Amino acid sequence: MSRSISVAAVQLQARDRGAFSGAFESILTTAARASRNADLLVLPEGTIPGYVLGHEPLDARQVDAALGELAKIARATETVIVVGAAIAEGGTQRNGAVVIDADGSLAGRADKLFLWHFDRRWFAGGERLAPVRTSVGSLGVLVCADGRLPTISRALVDAGADLLVMPTAWVTSGRDPNALENVQADLLARVRAYENRVPFVAADKCGSELGMVAYCGKSQIVDAGGEIVAMASEREPETLHAPVALGSERAPRAEPAQPAPRSASAGTPLRIAIAGDSLPADVDARLEMLDDAYAIAPRDSQRLEMLDRDLPAAAVGDERVLDPAGLVPYRRAGYGLVVWSSDLREPWLERIARARALELRLYVVVFDRTHRRAFAVDPDGKIVAGTFGDFRLASFTYDPRKTRETVVAPGTDVAEGLERIAALSGARA
Repeated sequence: MSRSISVAAVQLQARDRGAFSGAFESILTTAARASRNADLLVLPEGTIPGYVLGHEPLDARQVDAALGELAKIARATETVIVVGAAIAEGGTQRNGAVVIDADGSLAGRADKLFLWHFDRRWFAGGERLAPVRTSVGSLGVLVCADGRLPTISRALVDAGADLLVMPTAWVTSGRDPNALENVQADLLARVRAYENRVPFVAADKCGSELGMVAYCGKSQIVDAGGEIVAMASEREPETLHAPVALGSERAPRAEPAQPAPRSASAGTPLRIAIAGDSLPADVDARLEMLDDAYAIAPRDSQRLEMLDRDLPAAAVGDERVLDPAGLVPYRRAGYGLVVWSSDLREPWLERIARARALELRLYVVVFDRTHRRAFAVDPDGKIVAGTFGDFRLASFTYDPRKTRETVVAPGTDVAEGLERIAALSGARA
C-alpha cells in the first residue's frame, strides 16, 4: 500500500568553512521554517562546517553542538532531518549524512562511499551500506558522488529503502556560465528514481567555496517514476516542498549475469557502422567506402559475433539494462561495448542508455525496435551517432582507450568504486 509524506529540500548559499560560525544561525532559521510543513527535511553535503575543509583540524565540539541545535528543531517540529556533516571518530574523518529522527534522537548516519577528487585529502570512505530506519520510513541515504555508481542506490533499495535521500555538493565546471551543468543533477538523479521505483530527494548548494569550487544548484525532488516534482534554480538559495508517494512499485531486477573474463584484441580505435533495421545487401562495399571495420544490426547475430572476436560486445535486452546492476558484471569482466535491443519508449530509452554508458565507462549501441532506429553512446554519456529518416547506416568510432579511462576525477576511479561496492554489498548480505 502506498502512502505519502511531505518533503523539503533546502538549497543553501555556499560559504567558506571559516564563515560557518557566523552563518549557522541563518541556516537554523531556514531549517526551522522549512520543517514546519515537512515530514522529512534534507540539507546539503558539508552543511556542517563546509565541504572544502582544508587542513585545519576539525572541531568535533562545533559539529556536535550544531547537530544538537538541529535535533531541537527536529523534536519541536516532529520532522526527520538529514544533514551533511564532517564527522571525526577515532582519528578518522568521514563525509557523513547524519539522520536525526522526529523525536530529536540520532537515527543513524551514512558516510560517503565513493569519494570524489579532493574528498580523500581529509576523508576516509564509508564502510557500511545499509538504509537508515526512521519514523517516516527507511531512508536510502547517499552523499553526492555515491549517486554516480548505480549499485549503491540499488543495494539500499533492495535492503528496504523507501526513498533515496542525498545531501550533495554537485559541482560544475562553468563551461557554460549560462547553464551550470552537472550530470547527476541533469540526468542521474531521475534515472536513480526510475530504475529503483522510489522517490529521490537531493539538497545542493549554490555559489562557490574559496572561489575555486562552484556548485550548480538544482536541488530537486523526483517521484518514483523519475519525473521531477520540484527543482531549485542554479544560483539562488531556496527551499523546495512537495509530497512524495512511497511504496508504489517493486523495482525490476534481472538474474545476475556471469560473463567469462574477456580482453579486447583491438588496441586502436576502429569504426563501426550501425543500422536500425537490416543491413543493405552490399554492406561490405559500403564499409570499405566508409572506412568502417564492422557493421551490426538487429537480428544479425553473425555480424555481432564477428565484432565480438575483436572486442568484447555483449548483446542484452531491456530486463538486463533496466536493472542498475545488470551491466556491471560485463564491465568487471572486461567488456567495452554493450548492444541493447529495446522496446523502451522515449525519453527513457536515451536517458538510460546515456546513464549506463557514462556510469560504467562503456560504449552502448541501442537498437530501438519501436522506431527501427539505431544510435551509439560513448563512455562520456554522449550520443555520437544515430540513424534517422532515410539515413539508415550511421558510423561511430570505438576508441578502446576511452573504456580504459575509468578515472573520472583525480583519484576517483569508477572501476575501483564498483569493486568496493560489490565487496560491501556482499558483506551486508
